[in-house]
Amino acid sequence: MSVIADPRQRAWARFVTAQAMLLERVEATLARNELPPLAWYDVLWILESADGGRLRMNELARKAVISRSNVTRLTDRMEKAGLVARADCPEDGRGTTCSLTDAGRKMRARMWPVYQEQINALFGNQINAREAASLAEMLEKIIKNIREQP
Repeated sequence: MSVIADPRQRAWARFVTAQAMLLERVEATLARNELPPLAWYDVLWILESADGGRLRMNELARKAVISRSNVTRLTDRMEKAGLVARADCPEDGRGTTCSLTDAGRKMRARMWPVYQEQINALFGNQINAREAASLAEMLEKIIKNIREQP
């Protein structure tokens, strides 16, 4: 393994590697438990957290940090599974909304204990509260900076 001299480049490399490894493990655990992929959980959680369990597709894409075309394909599959429902926007009829169904709410509730256990085992149990707070603060700083850029 080569040593990266610049600590920021080393941190970036470790961040990217850790993120990929964590997501791979979570995805594998969800699959072993015959649950949908993590992206489905994210969409279900975002919708459950939204006012009335419904968002416009462009807002869902922004909150899920995925492209509009990807969120459309994703919600196509989720709609076929009965977890979400899409409809014309009732306010103006121009856009499309995505709503959480009862089955979607139940699926998110089924997925959470498995996901939570993985978060704790692979991440939370590896760092103490001070380290977690520091890491969250650093990542929030990066997120804020990116959002403020044109």
